[in-house]
Amino acid sequence: MANERWTWDATANLEALGAAEVALWVWEPQKDRLRLTGATRSLGLGPLAPDCSSAALRALTLPQDRAMAEDILRLQQPGGEVAVRLRLRGGAPSVWRGVWLEEGVRAAGVVAAEVRFAASGVDPLTGLADRRTFITLARERLQAPGDYELIVADLDRLRRLNEALGHERADLVLAALGSRLAAAFPPGALLARIGEDEFASLAPKTISPGADALRSALEQPLRVAGFDIHPTLSIGAVTAAGGDEAPEATELLRRAELAVESARSHGRGGAAAYGRGLETDGLSRLALEGDLKGALRRGELMPFYQPIVRLSSGALSGFEALVRWKHPRRGLLTPDNFLPLCEEMGLMPELGSMMMREAGQQLAVWRRRHRASGELTVAVNLSTGELDRPDLVSEVKSIRAETGLPPGALKLEVTEGDVMRDPDRAAIVLGALRTAGAGLALDDFGTGFSALSYLTRLPFDTLKIDRYFVRTMSSNEGSAKIVKSVVTLGQDLNMEVIAEGVESAMMAHHLQSLGCDYGQGFGYAPALSAQEAEVYLNESYVDGAAPVKARG
Repeated sequence: MANERWTWDATANLEALGAAEVALWVWEPQKDRLRLTGATRSLGLGPLAPDCSSAALRALTLPQDRAMAEDILRLQQPGGEVAVRLRLRGGAPSVWRGVWLEEGVRAAGVVAAEVRFAASGVDPLTGLADRRTFITLARERLQAPGDYELIVADLDRLRRLNEALGHERADLVLAALGSRLAAAFPPGALLARIGEDEFASLAPKTISPGADALRSALEQPLRVAGFDIHPTLSIGAVTAAGGDEAPEATELLRRAELAVESARSHGRGGAAAYGRGLETDGLSRLALEGDLKGALRRGELMPFYQPIVRLSSGALSGFEALVRWKHPRRGLLTPDNFLPLCEEMGLMPELGSMMMREAGQQLAVWRRRHRASGELTVAVNLSTGELDRPDLVSEVKSIRAETGLPPGALKLEVTEGDVMRDPDRAAIVLGALRTAGAGLALDDFGTGFSALSYLTRLPFDTLKIDRYFVRTMSSNEGSAKIVKSVVTLGQDLNMEVIAEGVESAMMAHHLQSLGCDYGQGFGYAPALSAQEAEVYLNESYVDGAAPVKARG
């Protein structure tokens, strides 16, 4: 009897799979065979069961989801994961999860209707609670007396990750962060993925490791599909007393998310705690939207200029043009306060055109007035997607013709994510820009999204090291190695290297010792108005070098 108890009953197992509306799948690429067992009919997989070819799966998949089907069929290393949402003809959306068991031999997993995952209260990607469940459980926990801490962490630049890696690979980053979050907090903490790129934790203050511990756990580098990813987070935190007077869970979460927005306004990797002063920001944003509609036409948006300095001699090399908004009531606003709104309102092409034209004209004026300026340049950032602007190349030609700027004097800075979105298309556009006489800089280099093989194909003459790595190179061994590697890479490829975020003489000396060519940052000057930049230019040529802060 004991042996009979454990006998494998195939019929019973098939019935169990059918009742659970789950199917098992096994993919054998060498045989071009996909085997399916279980609730195939209810999942819309009936035409494919019990086995089919890869072509049959592609044919049954809706055309817009065929790339997802390819992710199931694509060969991976042992242990490689499959996590795909697929829509089939005649069936509801389904989620395929699985793993590669042997290299090039077979992968296996389960497929279930998406609604089964959605109704479970668990985020299928990370295994953490979803937003609705988090709020329900948080409401229950806050009924108990005690002091609680709610922390919300927002992954910076998820959109760039999606553009550079694709949604499936970016999902692997989110899944890894979910696992790290679970490992960083004790068992008594309530953890969740509350948004596409947002994670939350609620725990009694006595056991909460705090925002710093969360950042330390989640910002460790990770490797996904051959790419080194260095995640950074914007973190908001709020504390509250539990018991009869405890705030509603949704209200507490709203406060923490306000703190996240405040942290993000201070740049990548920021942190902030909730305070009542943040409450006015939501209403303020609505008013700002209305003001922004006519700001470009009124000339309130304009370039400010941050010096770029040759580290070996201290000589001024050029400027980077950074947009500022001279708001008639709020004063000078930095990009974090309005660029996201510009993007939402579709103003980025118009703004990019204005920045290029005004920066080019200003550079031409300086070069005429200051013959000693020699090879002075100005760099302008291209926003995400601006490489696809139809008139971009013709506008560069027009600006050069109007101003008489020599080739390379007007530099365009492009982010890694924008290039990697479509590298082949980017290569064509960048080649045309280079022919039109623009200098080309790869911005934020080191953030880990680019494939180095493309660097030899793309006509960049400058690499810019992201300020995060420069700022943390003295305290973070990984950042120091990245800075050194980028400098060496630039030297090997005959590219100039500019370090952003130089804040002191000690940083400048360290970068110079590594062989870095140029630096920019608050150690030399913040972004200056055109008049202030000209004063800085005059002083640098009179003194023979740009001033730098002596403190380290």
